[in-house]
Amino acid sequence: MSKKIAVLVRDRQDEALRMAVGLTLMDDVIDVYVLDRKMNDSEENALNVETLKDLSMHVYTNDAGNLGMEYCPTEEIARRLSGYDQILPY
Repeated sequence: MSKKIAVLVRDRQDEALRMAVGLTLMDDVIDVYVLDRKMNDSEENALNVETLKDLSMHVYTNDAGNLGMEYCPTEEIARRLSGYDQILPY
């Protein structure tokens, strides 16, 4: 039975995204939320976000400056979090 997992990305963005990509190996549903800051502009982060999207995972953000991610207001993110089996904050 697959689980629904939310990865909350704040400080350790590269590590959180790398871990989220690794979690896809377990056939769980992974949603990534980049919170309260702009994503660091690095090749690794771009590759990890692209990989998540290629694997049909969702990448959301509450910072409208994060291009290529679906904008989701903080209040909506808070409502969604109750529907996850696991929440992993980074």
